[in-house]
Amino acid sequence: MRNFLLGLLLLFINSSWGQAEYPTDTFRPPLDIPLILAGTFGELRSNHFHSGIDIKTQQRQGLPVYAIADGTVTRIKVSLWGYGKALYLAHPDGHTSVYAHLQKFSPQIEAYIKRLQYERRSFEVEVFPDFGELSVKKEDLIAYTGNTGGSSGPHLHFEIRNSISEKPVNPLLYGFEVRDATSPILQELYVYPLSAQAQANQSQDKIQLKFYRQADGTYLAEKVTALGDVGFGVVTYDRQDLAANKNGVYSVKQVVNGKVYSEFDFESFSFKETRYINTLIDYEHFSNSRKRIQRCFKVNGNKLGIYKQLFNDGKIRVNQGLSYKVRIEIADLHGNNIILNIPVEGQRQEVRNKPMDKTTERLLIAKRPNNYKLGNSTIYFPANTFYEDFYIDLDQHADTLKIHDNSVPAHRKFTVSFDVGGYSKNERSQMFIARLDKLSKPNYMSTYKRDSNFSTKTRSLGTFTLARDTTAPKIRPKNFKNKQWLTNYRYLSLQISDDLSGVKSYDATLNGEWILMEYEPKTSTITYNFDDKILDRKQCELKVTVTDNVGNTTTFESSFYRN
Repeated sequence: MRNFLLGLLLLFINSSWGQAEYPTDTFRPPLDIPLILAGTFGELRSNHFHSGIDIKTQQRQGLPVYAIADGTVTRIKVSLWGYGKALYLAHPDGHTSVYAHLQKFSPQIEAYIKRLQYERRSFEVEVFPDFGELSVKKEDLIAYTGNTGGSSGPHLHFEIRNSISEKPVNPLLYGFEVRDATSPILQELYVYPLSAQAQANQSQDKIQLKFYRQADGTYLAEKVTALGDVGFGVVTYDRQDLAANKNGVYSVKQVVNGKVYSEFDFESFSFKETRYINTLIDYEHFSNSRKRIQRCFKVNGNKLGIYKQLFNDGKIRVNQGLSYKVRIEIADLHGNNIILNIPVEGQRQEVRNKPMDKTTERLLIAKRPNNYKLGNSTIYFPANTFYEDFYIDLDQHADTLKIHDNSVPAHRKFTVSFDVGGYSKNERSQMFIARLDKLSKPNYMSTYKRDSNFSTKTRSLGTFTLARDTTAPKIRPKNFKNKQWLTNYRYLSLQISDDLSGVKSYDATLNGEWILMEYEPKTSTITYNFDDKILDRKQCELKVTVTDNVGNTTTFESSFYRN
């Protein structure tokens, strides 16, 4: 890493910084096909903003990926989840490009990483090559597109970052051609009473508003009669010309009586602040409906740096007898936009809809650490785990602990502990902490065991329980049988699975030698490529061992023949 930083510094010293902030003629596209996007920069994802663009690969894997400019490989990571197989290139002008969900790397890089995998005896690896050790030129083949990691379909995740700050920047600012003459879509509009005794349309709780398209192409919302501080929120998305995907918009601006009250866009953001997405959206609404309302106002705990302008945190103070013209402008990066006008009248009305009373016996103060003891369980929330104070609902029956519900987002990890002193050592060895899903199915939580205390760290509220896994994993060959001739086979494939706690590790040998088997959790498949060429005799003995998260182990053995 030190060599990398030194090399980067030398390049910066010798490079010219008189260029435009976002040069549009420096980088070539990473693919040789038309760029059609399945995901845009800053798009709203679960607990984070999308840090790049997702480029469609025609529903195929194996398309060539090219270096967008001269550079050096600074990081290679192979992971089961997240970015899967990913490659990072540092460029002399101070940018880093990132290519993720790859099928495999170019031959030179593939050989480099495979040597490391065999040295470490691990499929998952991460390495930071010395600066200049793996240099590439613009247009060099560097990888092939795939579907690895957390990808839900074949595509290339592509990023451009500032090499010093490591902040991702919207790649479309650099001149990559994406056909887009399509305006964003406005799906839903909401108004929020925000101050004590505030009201809007006879409600002290948020309500949905109707809106209509006008002859000039703008939208007009129904009139809002309000008093006190109010705010607006929108459900919106964008589309490009050649794709049906519902992508994220670039910017949202709110103007009140000609004055900008709030404006944010997705030019760039910091990874350190990306989880604050849960304060931009109405998280409770999302947890119930799976729809993300983007609020045009800031709430407590919102530390996002994406705002270009803010007045009164975007909140509109509506006074008796006054009128307000609210305009919300939603745009994509190509300048396509929609305009929504909302008339607001300051008038007190009889309140017919009040918020549901959520008071419990426990008020959680967000800025303080909070510790709770219930039966054989303990919950510890560090200070600033949550964005705002709230009344927390806790309950326990036997070994099942309810910690509120997932309508409240946690910014930091908190600790859930169980005292398992009432169980034997043999029982404990097969037990773990699980979080129950909506169907009450237990999902394994990484469990730290110390004598009679089990604990786990998580950011998700919900229901937790102690579960026990007594069943060993299963191993099944997919493309071969015992004693079969496999001379013309390119690879060996097996399916591995576990019914409860999940697969923790696997190990494979061929004729007593460790072999690299690539694991794809989405299909529960491990695969060995015969091109590794470690076979030295016709009759081959394969041994595969799989262990689940509580230590149950299964071993599979088979023989095959190959010339």
